[in-house]
Amino acid sequence: MTKFIFVTGGVVSGIGKGISAASIGRLLKERGLSVFMQKFDPYLNVDPGTMSPFQHGEVFVTKDGAETDLDLGHYERFIDEELTKRASITTGKVYSKVIAKERRGDYNGATVQVIPHITNEIKNAVYKAAKESSADVVITEIGGTVGDIESLPFLEAIRQIHSENKKEDVLFVHTVLVPNIPGSDELKTKPTQHSFKELMSNGIKTDVIIIRSNGVVTEDLREKISLFCDVPVDAIVQSKNVDLIYEVPLVFHKQGLDDYILKELGLTNQPPSEKKWQKMVERFKDLDKEVTIGLVGKYVGLHDAYLSVYQALQDAGCENGAKLNLRWIDAEEVEEDINVLKGLDGIIVPGGFGSRGTEGMILTSKFARENNVAYFGICYGMQIALIDVARNKLGLKDANSTEIDPETNNPIIDLLENQKDIKNLGGTLRLGNYECSIEKDTLASKLYGEDKIFERHRHRYEFNNDFRGQIRSAGVEFSGINEDNDLVEIIELKDHPFFIACQFHPEFKSRPTKVHPLFDGFIKAALTK
Repeated sequence: MTKFIFVTGGVVSGIGKGISAASIGRLLKERGLSVFMQKFDPYLNVDPGTMSPFQHGEVFVTKDGAETDLDLGHYERFIDEELTKRASITTGKVYSKVIAKERRGDYNGATVQVIPHITNEIKNAVYKAAKESSADVVITEIGGTVGDIESLPFLEAIRQIHSENKKEDVLFVHTVLVPNIPGSDELKTKPTQHSFKELMSNGIKTDVIIIRSNGVVTEDLREKISLFCDVPVDAIVQSKNVDLIYEVPLVFHKQGLDDYILKELGLTNQPPSEKKWQKMVERFKDLDKEVTIGLVGKYVGLHDAYLSVYQALQDAGCENGAKLNLRWIDAEEVEEDINVLKGLDGIIVPGGFGSRGTEGMILTSKFARENNVAYFGICYGMQIALIDVARNKLGLKDANSTEIDPETNNPIIDLLENQKDIKNLGGTLRLGNYECSIEKDTLASKLYGEDKIFERHRHRYEFNNDFRGQIRSAGVEFSGINEDNDLVEIIELKDHPFFIACQFHPEFKSRPTKVHPLFDGFIKAALTK
């Protein structure tokens, strides 16, 4: 039987529910259990695919092409499992399904209501995830904060799941803020008490409380929370601030959280922790080098927009014994002063949409190409590199993407025919895993060590094959091809120490315990410089 853990948040948003949930998943994996994770988001968007990165941060993509919240990136990195569309449920997605069923007449004339129809759809999402994954434990994070009106159907659904299963099969974890009062620095538990009562008013009794606080949570404070919230002291743990988010599972383990959860779920026969995660964290604490990488993008004002890229770079640095010194460079700054690129060991241009900042990115590609600086382009970064080559090596001065200039005479990057008539923006990109064949005797072949790979995509525009001959004559090698559709997936420069770019998003498959080969190769090249 699958066990269910539901993680809710109280007091304020942004206190680390996602990291807490992922950390619990990691601890259970270390104890020999299989884990699947989900995020329930209460917003009405069907998915975050059409949201601005400035509003929502990075859009993470699963192997089967679901556009999801960035927390799923944390989940995958922590539990080292490839999640699916079952891992991401939104209010918009739930209501769309229920309304579609009503229009088809599936409810046999019944009045369609939040209870039971919406809540049944939410419950089905949990049960289907358990069935399809065959996981020992499904961990589901409920987005938002207890008390938010839009979260109520999700809370009611998980309350029903608790009543439909044995007591030892369902566990509720509540994350809260214990603030300190300026001046006295006294920690206050009253917000936690109110949040607990709010959850109780929805019929949910918390089993575990995770405290986020800047201060030291003393035993007296834990006992006070235990008394007012009717939760054992052993079930109250602190999520303290750490230098590295990968330390959070270890912080929980030291407080006995995994042992307590296993006891409550009736899984007391699990083996001791494998310590794999601890060994990885210890490597991070013993770095004897530093590597300086410039990330040139258009959303650098919000670092969460490039969260998976940042984590992959940091993990690759650790794998090579180097601390990452990442410079966040706005592409528009490059347009004003190319000197902001000087002193970098390597340059990465990640994904993006729209025309703003593209001239700065093109200048960045040219700078890296002409100065033998290690260059790694991802998605938009590959398209930018091809435009640079077309303009500055082939003399096609107006070369561009039709996304940026629909009237260009040299559309190096263009829409495929099957994309040109699409009206709806959401869910219509090339999404998820696609196969890529690697050419022999190339840098890509050396890095991957494989002939065929599968990588995750999220883009609409492609390299225009009409220019393949000209671009090849400029020294570009097409080292990765999607043979089914004859699409260019990886390019590299023959006469450069390390200049490689890909149409897909390798950051989505990189793990702290298993660094992606392109990121590993990029950091190695940067360290060589």
